[in-house]
Parts: sequence; C-alpha cells; structure tokens
Amino acid sequence: MIASPEPLIDAFGRIATDLRISLTDRCSLRCSYCMPAEGLDWLPRGNVLTDAELARLASLFVSLGVRTVRLTGGEPLLRPGLPGVVGMLAALDPAPQISLTTNGVGLARLAQPLADAGLLRINISLDTLDRDRFIEITRRDRISDVFAGVQAAYDAGLSPLKINTVLARGTNLDEAPALLLWALERGYELRFIEHMPLDAQHAWSRADMVTAEEILARLEGEFTIETAEGRGAAPAERFLVTDGPGAAAWATRPGRMGIVASVTRPFCRDCDRLRLTADGALRTCLFAHDETDLLGPLRAGADDAELAELIRAAVRGKQAGHGINSALFVQPARPMSAIGG
Repeated sequence: MIASPEPLIDAFGRIATDLRISLTDRCSLRCSYCMPAEGLDWLPRGNVLTDAELARLASLFVSLGVRTVRLTGGEPLLRPGLPGVVGMLAALDPAPQISLTTNGVGLARLAQPLADAGLLRINISLDTLDRDRFIEITRRDRISDVFAGVQAAYDAGLSPLKINTVLARGTNLDEAPALLLWALERGYELRFIEHMPLDAQHAWSRADMVTAEEILARLEGEFTIETAEGRGAAPAERFLVTDGPGAAAWATRPGRMGIVASVTRPFCRDCDRLRLTADGALRTCLFAHDETDLLGPLRAGADDAELAELIRAAVRGKQAGHGINSALFVQPARPMSAIGG
C-alpha cells in the first residue's frame, strides 16, 4: 500500500480529499429529469467493480489522502451486500467518513444494518410530498416506501439527515415552502439542487432550470433565512432558518437548509471531490469529458504504485471549472446515473 504524505493536489492548488464511489448505474426509479421511462442500457455485470476491487481502490485513495467517501449510484441500495461494502470501507486505516446518497426506496430495511456497518450520514432524494406528483416525476408509485426509509434512517441515527430536492417549473416549484416546513418540523436538513445538464436525454434547458436566487425568493416570502458560516469545500451553500410557519414547534433549534447551485453559483475553485464510476473510471469533475480507467489496469495486474500514479496524473490534469456558463460547454456523454453524484 502507498503511504505518502504528498496530497492529491491539482494544478490549481486544490487538494482532493473527498471520493464519490458509484456502486451501480442501475436505478429503481425513472425520474423524468434524469432518464427516459424505459431506462438505459445498464453496464454488464462483469464490467462493474467487484467488492474486492472496490475495497482495494478505496484503500489506495485513502492512503493518498482521501478522508470522506460517499456511496452513490444509480441507486446504491441496489448493490447486493451493501452493508458488507460499508463495513469493508469502515475497516480501512485510517477509516474514512462514510456517507450515502439514495432515493430511499428499500431504505426501511437497510438503514439500521448500514448504520451498524459504519455508515455515518445519508442524503435521501425527495422532490415532492404528494403521491400523484411523485408518480408523475419518478414514474413509480413508491412514495410511501421513501417516507418509511426516511423515518428508518432517522431512527438509525444517521445524522444530519439530508433531503435532496430538485425543483422544476410546472411540476413542484410551488411546493418549495411546504417541503422546507416538512423538513424543519422533523429535524431534517433540506437541500435544494439546481437541475444540472446531466440528463440522459440531453434535454436540459437553462430556461427551465429553477435558480438558487428564485428558490430563496420564494422561500423568503414565508421564512426568515440567514446565510450560515463555514461552507468550506462543501457543494451546498448553507442557511439558517430562524422563523416561519409553525416556528414555535421547531425554532428552538434553528433549522438548516442548503442550496447546491452548481450552475448559477459554481464552487469549482474550492472543489475537493473525485468520482469513481461503477465500472472503475476516475473522473475529476462531474462534467469532464475525459476519465481515467483504473479497472482495466487493476485487472491486468497493476500494482499499487502504478495505480497511484494514474490517480495522481488524473488529479494533476483536473480542469479549472465545469464551464457550464461558457458558450463552448458541451454536456458529457455519460448521464448522472452512470457517473455517480
């Protein structure tokens, strides 16, 4: 194993300490802003990192300075033996902080085993509180399962429990205040996420995207919201909610919310993240067009030093920013579900 004091630093002085690992490109929902109703051509099983391969690469990243690991997808709960994967990561030395992003379907039965295995935090995607709207957005009738998963995660002590919400015009934009109140009343942290150009259909439109400014304007009509300090390299701009509807029930502990404004308020200059796809490709940016194959060399017998140099070279070549606001921007071929958020 590589034991090096040298950080994973890029040409702009950013140090990579956060790794997002996609466990699968498959998903149990078909959200209209992410993929077509029929789904996508999934990766062949043999092209996906095995548990042993994932553990070896994760151990290597940790030895190179990664301190936080987030498990993503697709839908990571579809990965067989997921608590065992979390346990392997928790056993690394030094142990990284492990979190997970999920749509919540199936979480009710897995929340406690995941917490017992070493999972610390969880983000659950939920774009509406209304069953009919949920069916419209996700093309599945599973909102009761998501609610059950949210409660199970809370009961398992996965904290802070964050709810990820994408707003869209004509669909759920009007529901923003209700979603925030629902989260505040239960002690969850709601995070609104600007819709990014990572859909499989390549139908993203800037005109249809709800911006951070619009989200705040809509919420500030009902809530008192203040900017919170200490964002650091986090993707979410953080806010304190100190007053609003039903405040007597929740304002004794000021509520927290966040906005991930990758499009209108990019945070590229502070980015500390790397991404490992389910088929073992290292991506230094969600919107990168280049990626570094690690699975091929690993299966061909590369040792840790050779794999570490591939990782270092990729990090050195990390671009300055995603370029969404440039006239030259081109959406990457891989959609979000195949990259892992």
